[in-house]
Amino acid sequence: MVVGDPNKLPDGRGQLRRHSRAPRPDRAPRPEHGPPRKSHKKLQVIICVLLVELCERFTFFGIVCNTIIFCTVKLGYDNYLAATVNLCFIGASTLTPVLVGWFAETCLGRSKVLYICAFLHFFGTAMLPVVAFPFEDFYIDTHHMTHQLERREQQILFYTGLLAAALGIGGIRAILCPMGAYSLQCYNQHQLLSFFNWFYWLVNLNSTVVFLGIAYIQQSVAKNLGFLIPFTSVLLALIAIHMMRNNLTYKPKKGGSLLTTLGVFLNSLKMCCLHYRHLSGDVGSWLDRAKENNGGRYSETHVENVKVLAKLFPLYGLQLLYRACITQIPSGYYIQTMNSNLHLTSHLLPIGAMNVISIIPLLLLAPLIECVTTCYLSAEKTPLAPAKVITLGHACATLSVLVAGLSELHRRSYPLVEQTLSGKVLQVSSMPCFHLAPQYILLGLAEALVTPACSLISFQLTPSHIRGISLHFLTLSYGGGCFLAALIVQLVYFLSGGNFYPDALHDGNLERFFFLLASLMAVNTLVFWRVSNRYIDLSVRGKALTVSPLAEKLLHYKACLRFYDTVDRSYTTASIESIL
Repeated sequence: MVVGDPNKLPDGRGQLRRHSRAPRPDRAPRPEHGPPRKSHKKLQVIICVLLVELCERFTFFGIVCNTIIFCTVKLGYDNYLAATVNLCFIGASTLTPVLVGWFAETCLGRSKVLYICAFLHFFGTAMLPVVAFPFEDFYIDTHHMTHQLERREQQILFYTGLLAAALGIGGIRAILCPMGAYSLQCYNQHQLLSFFNWFYWLVNLNSTVVFLGIAYIQQSVAKNLGFLIPFTSVLLALIAIHMMRNNLTYKPKKGGSLLTTLGVFLNSLKMCCLHYRHLSGDVGSWLDRAKENNGGRYSETHVENVKVLAKLFPLYGLQLLYRACITQIPSGYYIQTMNSNLHLTSHLLPIGAMNVISIIPLLLLAPLIECVTTCYLSAEKTPLAPAKVITLGHACATLSVLVAGLSELHRRSYPLVEQTLSGKVLQVSSMPCFHLAPQYILLGLAEALVTPACSLISFQLTPSHIRGISLHFLTLSYGGGCFLAALIVQLVYFLSGGNFYPDALHDGNLERFFFLLASLMAVNTLVFWRVSNRYIDLSVRGKALTVSPLAEKLLHYKACLRFYDTVDRSYTTASIESIL
């Protein structure tokens, strides 16, 4: 009967359509309550990210500003070994975000890696207070016998805690607070520079609080209880992760990986070695040997992306020695300050107060650069190119290390006095520690100029889908610079017989180490000045090749025919170019 009644079906359909077009009562209020609810959720995410960032930086700088004094005073290490331990921890904490981020993307997944790293962070910062506690002060059994850790057990716990904390810091930085979490794709050059300036300004503002607070507690109030603060701050980080664990994780945009980039280089080298024996034909770049149509293993897109990144490798490589100079603040400069007079009237200043002096230029220069850039743009003038700013920053780092050597000569001319640090009486120079302020200020000025400009160049000269890889390589250069500084300290110590990096500064020549580093940095600055012209024009962005799947197959087919030399190359190339 339904089939035999054709007039009812259109009416029914018409009624159904009219009913479907009518607004549903339960959906009417959504335009009113949707945006406020979304903005409230976004505000919660921002607060949690800031909280996690604060806690992570608090733990990291808390460990860094206590490691050398703990190694020398409590563990009895020589200065060179304590500096090496601190530099390796900083380098590991810098490299692990890249490595842990890759591991999370390819192996376990971001959520699992986040929980593992949070546990490692908690475990590592819990081990450090166990080692740093003055056991003879609080751990007495019922028979009034004092229990102490053996030196070997203390070292095992200490290094285990440092390694676990470094891995945990890397996971938190990579998953919760990556640079790619900020929407920077639509920013122009001046907006990007403004963002990087203010981003590092906030980071260093946090560092100021940390260096003053933790260093004072560790050195003056509760001695080794300063390591309890990283343990407390990681609890806050875990609370923040638990509150917004689904919204704090950021999934970066796909566009390549470090392994693919390394594979292109290795395959290109292999194909260059085999070129004259098995293959024929010339290519525009040696990296083109890795392309499938030239007998390699990688697609046209991957190789072209690597060629874009390869243009930035001189920038990355020349940051290694610069970063080795910057790490003198928590190593060489720190040891210099330890062996200077820290007394201000009747108060003993924490060593971290000198680190704050190096941060002051960073805090003052970011607003100043913002004002100068705004004035230049309003006057329709072009501000100083980021490459020239980096050259100026490298020159400031060279001057800083040179001034450190001159300050060491000046410091040794003062008579020795006794000074108590963490319960141990040390023979130090009577020169006030504030005489070392110029070298700290120059190094802070260098960091304020170089770091935002390097980030801007790495971000601006690469296509949008491989900018994460570009920033990863910049991070690798920063971490590599820390390990390079540790290697230089070891080489200088053993080649000089301990004279250039002495345990007792008044018996050695630490200034020669600084003069050597200043000479190397001067050469590094000249080399960068020579190659900086390729980074002057940031308006020409790197453009990666995008190839359709059909063109990829044709390129692979062309490679097979070329291997057997059975194809008219001009005809095949013209056909593929017409598809591209």
